[in-house]
Amino acid sequence: MSSKSFTQITGDLSKGLATLRSEIPETMSAFNTLAKESMKAGALSALQKELIALAIGVAARCDGCIGFHVKALIRLGVTREQLMETLAICTYMGGGPNLMYAAEAVRAYEEFTAAQTKVAE
Repeated sequence: MSSKSFTQITGDLSKGLATLRSEIPETMSAFNTLAKESMKAGALSALQKELIALAIGVAARCDGCIGFHVKALIRLGVTREQLMETLAICTYMGGGPNLMYAAEAVRAYEEFTAAQTKVAE
């Protein structure tokens, strides 16, 4: 069993990102504008764009990317089936290493949805 917590990863990274926003505000503002404009719905829905972002995060083996994009997907109402089909494509395109990070994306999804369920109770 992996000891990695995506809640911890995203929390820790959020602290570092806050420092960057404070110390390099122009750069972070530009990055945030790029992210916001890239992710808004257009020909592709916001959900489809987040699935693509997750796939790239899996392929890049980026734990933070997986955590933040899975959280965004849950907010957008991703179904488990949509997530799994995206991870199947990641595995097909990237083989074994992507399969390991696809499993991490499943863990992130399960961790965040379990936490969401506890809050709702």
